[in-house]
Amino acid sequence: MNIARPVTPWDILTDKLTSLGKQAEHIENLDASFLKTLSESMVLAQGMNSYIGSMTTTESIGLRNLVERTQTEDWQKRFRDGDTTLGLEQEMVSGHIEGQFLKMLVHATQANAILEIGLFTGYSALAMAEALPIGGELVACEIDPYAAEFARRCFEASEHNSKISVEVGPAAGTLHLLADQGRRFELIFIDADKAGYSDYLDFVISSELLAKTGLIVIDNTLMQGEPYTHKNLSANGKAIEAFNESVAADPRVEQVVLPIRDGITLIRIL
Repeated sequence: MNIARPVTPWDILTDKLTSLGKQAEHIENLDASFLKTLSESMVLAQGMNSYIGSMTTTESIGLRNLVERTQTEDWQKRFRDGDTTLGLEQEMVSGHIEGQFLKMLVHATQANAILEIGLFTGYSALAMAEALPIGGELVACEIDPYAAEFARRCFEASEHNSKISVEVGPAAGTLHLLADQGRRFELIFIDADKAGYSDYLDFVISSELLAKTGLIVIDNTLMQGEPYTHKNLSANGKAIEAFNESVAADPRVEQVVLPIRDGITLIRIL
């Protein structure tokens, strides 16, 4: 099984504290109070995610199996074989805590129709579908055919498979089609190409794809801490920084940024 690298601000912080702790073991005559504070900081950081996970409703067998299949897939082999996939990696899976949070949002909004922009292997889609009532529907947009087919195979093992419809291709085209059809969604989850976030949000607002009492959920809005540390900004980090600033200044919406996993922003249209 592939070993996941730290990709959230908290996991990166925990990894750095752990590294400092190992270095401190080899430094002579360090102040005892410093070592005590460092040790306490490491314990505080290392224990949080596992504790939150243990106190959160256990994920379903279907979701657990989806994670295992994603982790055992050799995504890097596709790069070595010359595949043109858009930088897919196992760390893109939403995971237990975020999945349960999304399920709670489905219940809270009493959603019957959900739109997801960016599917990957389908963890978030399946999590939300599990919370949909019988007859509910989740439309998922995914640009990568391999990821879409991988997700479909995972969904087939779930009793909630019939609730999920996967649309393969650029999301913009699917969004226009759904708008032309007069579709409305109570919950819209955006977790796709970060440079496209602003365009997706603008279209959702202007097209009325979102029901009047609906909620927009944006993933990765802390992007490994890059938007607020301003260090070694990647292309995604720059895109998220610009997106966050534009949302904060947008009079059409109100929003809250939550430090769940790699950052989640909840947006309500005014």
